[in-house]
Amino acid sequence: MKSFYVLANSVKFDHRMSIVAKDENLELIGTGKSAAVFKVSSTKLAIKVFYPQYTNLANVEADIYRKLNGIDYYPTLHADGPNYVVIDLIEGNTLYSCLNKGIEVHEKVINEVDNALRFAKKRGLNPSDVHLKNIFITPDSAVRIVDVARFTQEAPCPKWKDTKKAYYKFYRRGILPKKMPTFLLDTIGRIYRKYS
Repeated sequence: MKSFYVLANSVKFDHRMSIVAKDENLELIGTGKSAAVFKVSSTKLAIKVFYPQYTNLANVEADIYRKLNGIDYYPTLHADGPNYVVIDLIEGNTLYSCLNKGIEVHEKVINEVDNALRFAKKRGLNPSDVHLKNIFITPDSAVRIVDVARFTQEAPCPKWKDTKKAYYKFYRRGILPKKMPTFLLDTIGRIYRKYS
């Protein structure tokens, strides 16, 4: 297998951050505001390649994963470089995809996320930007949290607290449907960002 450095640098983005080239051993599994994530073929690893204007986050996120080492709620860091991090591949559904597919989210998941965030705080971190798309429920019902680059910001982040409030006030009481189309989930997200 090629080195992670070579794999990461095979990824090329255009001016809109669309992927225009990548190594054949990389399978795109997701994109976000600051990076694209790929499964590394024939492994159980994911490589997160940061967009050129966000490469500084690679070192930040790697340092945070090092601090979280040994906490089962977070993937293990396997390697990092100037524009990438390599972590465990997390399989399963995000809370977002659970809501989109109609997979019920049990209260146990909410409690497990609280535990994960408590463990991060005990390591001197400030869990931030914790939302539906970076919380996974694995096939064996374990909770995993990814995308931890903002866990060092100093300002308090209300996203998880607000998500929990919505869970208990609307979802658990049946006011929100268990299955929601993408446009509804995205509209709720846009409204939340606009008014929060």
